[in-house]
Amino acid sequence: MINVLFVCLGNICRSPMAEAILRHKINEAGLAGRIRVDSAGTGDWHIGQPPHQGTRQILKRYRIDDSGIRARQLRTDDFHSFHYMIAMDSSNMQNISKWLTDDARCEVKLLTDFVPNHKGNDVPDPYYTGNFDEVYELVNEGCEQLLDYICEKENLN
Repeated sequence: MINVLFVCLGNICRSPMAEAILRHKINEAGLAGRIRVDSAGTGDWHIGQPPHQGTRQILKRYRIDDSGIRARQLRTDDFHSFHYMIAMDSSNMQNISKWLTDDARCEVKLLTDFVPNHKGNDVPDPYYTGNFDEVYELVNEGCEQLLDYICEKENLN
């Protein structure tokens, strides 16, 4: 089982959106049971809460299931439980690097690393911008390319 963890600040907007989108793409590709997806936040403000209303609304518009997703904080054992840890922005990356130890087994990348024509490193935070449409488009493209990357690297095709 390949394990993927998306990380953002509070785990209510971007990372749960990415979790739901990638789960959807995995199911469409017939890879359920081969790739597991989760999300976490570097902060602890929203632990136990469902995704932000804006995230839930846009996922519903695209008929993507977000059931079972609840905010949680990044844990030390995540660096050993997940093969891929995908940060939503450079600030998340900096926070992740503070937790990262030499024995961590996960590959840590920015989601925008998988979006070739995106300017900058960050997926904008719709908690502050309110632009869930822009974030959905960027996260959707990033998840599509990330799934291709994982399938190629892990020989899942």
